[in-house]
Amino acid sequence: MEQSRPPDTLADARTMRRTGVAIAVLALLVVAWTFFSSRLAAQKLKEHTEVQSVVSVSTVKPAPLTDTPLLTLPGNVQANTDAPIYARTNGYLRRWLVDIGAHVKAGDVLAEIDAPELDQQLRGAEAELATAQANQKIAGTTAERWRGLRDTDSVSKQEADEKLSIADSSAAQLRAAQANLQRLRELSGFKKIVAPFDGVVTARNTDVGQLISGGGAGPELFRIADMRQLRLYVRVPQAYAAAMQPGLMAEVRFPDRPGRSYPAQLERTANALDAVSRTLLAQLVVDNAKGELLPGAYAEVRFQIPPDAAAAAFKLPANVLLANGEGLQVATVNAQGHVEMKDVLVGRDFGSDIEIVGGLDPAADVILSPPDSLTAETAVRVTQPKAAAAASP
Repeated sequence: MEQSRPPDTLADARTMRRTGVAIAVLALLVVAWTFFSSRLAAQKLKEHTEVQSVVSVSTVKPAPLTDTPLLTLPGNVQANTDAPIYARTNGYLRRWLVDIGAHVKAGDVLAEIDAPELDQQLRGAEAELATAQANQKIAGTTAERWRGLRDTDSVSKQEADEKLSIADSSAAQLRAAQANLQRLRELSGFKKIVAPFDGVVTARNTDVGQLISGGGAGPELFRIADMRQLRLYVRVPQAYAAAMQPGLMAEVRFPDRPGRSYPAQLERTANALDAVSRTLLAQLVVDNAKGELLPGAYAEVRFQIPPDAAAAAFKLPANVLLANGEGLQVATVNAQGHVEMKDVLVGRDFGSDIEIVGGLDPAADVILSPPDSLTAETAVRVTQPKAAAAASP
């Protein structure tokens, strides 16, 4: 006969079974939660990785180039006529009559040279001329007499021809003496150094008693500049060479004249590009009737370049360009959010902006500062609103 269990024993058994079941359920819950958490973390990591793999970009739309671009270039100012003055004769400077800054007229005496050797040569040439005149006179008289004797056969033809030849030689020596005297007189006239044109003395490189070497062998004595009209030279980049036509007006500013500007007109160009710098040398004319501007000054020249009406040009920031083996390109974003590469034709450079003259749709969304690793069909995400292109400087 089975012995019956006490009530306490039965209660303990039931409690242990319930505890075991609870522990098993709790273990199952922990395992399930751990599995679910790992799957959730993996899914989140995958989504985060996919988000991070999409390149974030900002875009801009092309702006029509309707305004007149402003081209600013450095320039050098020169006097319309600038000439160094040298001596034509040797000697010593007796005195100078003008100094730097003096306004002179053509023919005004700048300085005088003391040339004792030239004076001595001049006196010797005068004596030689007198001798040649006397010799020619007696030779001519003798030749006339012998010509008469020859006509009457009183002398031989040989002797008469000799006298006539002596007369011709004396006449030639007389002409040579006259030419030499004239040369020395003209050279003596160069003892006075005169101004060749109206202008301002910009340099005086001599003083009283200084040894003067003629013929340009010595240093320049003076320098004279005609400042009533100035020439302004500018080197224009090749992109703007076609716009440099005679008559184009420009605005000129000088550092020593703040807040003021002067008009200048393009007079001519070199009609050839420099092979090294790829620039066009342009010459402008600036009126300086008041004498305010100084030759040799640095100038800032501003051209208003008229836009090309035949070309549908757009303006974009310069940082949209990509230079690679395909040439110049820009990266755009299509409606599906993928990158498309566009070959573009670049026109003029405005500094922070550039001109696009071909290859781009005006409605395109152009990526700003695209990374070099960006390729076509890459998925991108636009992170900021589209903005209009920045204005030209």
